Amino acid sequence: MKERPDIVAMQEVNQSISAPLAGKPLLCGYVPYKENDVPVREDNHAAQAAFRFHFAGLHCSWTWIPAKIGYGKYDEGMAIFCFNDKIADIDSFYISKCHDYENWKTRKVLGVRTAHNNSWYYTVHMGWWQDAEEPFLSQWEQFDSSLYNKRDEGTLWLMGDFNSPAEVRGQGYDCISHSYWYDTYLLADEKDDGITVEGVIDGWRELIKDPSSPKGMRIDHIWCSKPLQVRSSKVMFNQVNGPVISDHFGVMIEL
Repeated sequence: MKERPDIVAMQEVNQSISAPLAGKPLLCGYVPYKENDVPVREDNHAAQAAFRFHFAGLHCSWTWIPAKIGYGKYDEGMAIFCFNDKIADIDSFYISKCHDYENWKTRKVLGVRTAHNNSWYYTVHMGWWQDAEEPFLSQWEQFDSSLYNKRDEGTLWLMGDFNSPAEVRGQGYDCISHSYWYDTYLLADEKDDGITVEGVIDGWRELIKDPSSPKGMRIDHIWCSKPLQVRSSKVMFNQVNGPVISDHFGVMIEL
């Protein structure tokens, strides 16, 4: 692996609901969340990634939670990998009003704290600002309020797909910024264009109908609870820094 991040946060991490259970080799480094009653299966993307990391000599501590059924056939959830420390604590809670595992609009977050660091790292996949049933604002207020007491414990990091274009004023991005969270892209001394989605992707087809709309959006972010010094922020897996592997590119920062 060319880059060696300390923490990797993933969203929409799937496994087939009918796949065989994961064997012991796939569970190397796995730290289960105590309230997770869905077993890890053989084709779990987090387990497969961790297995390949270990096979390449990159040992990691990792965890995964399911949040909902995706496309009628996947346990879809969140995962976090820690490469230079072990997971000591895990936190997870709903940010959506809906808690129905069968409903694709159900949203949960996953957070970890490592053994030698007081920081909490959360991975999140937010809903859309315009959604009538599960609007972004309601989910963000639940997320932000749930973390209020943790701000005194150490630095908090929020990472993932916020479905909130940074260029759009008065919506999700501004809600986060006005809640005293700091966009690490803006804090970075060195940065690229920040675009993490090109064109119109699944979930946005009904929201962006104007063919003259911008060709890209910065909707995947890393937010911090403190205005720390950030050396660089760059987009990964965008055909510039690595091959394209998803309809969302990755974001990596260096402190």
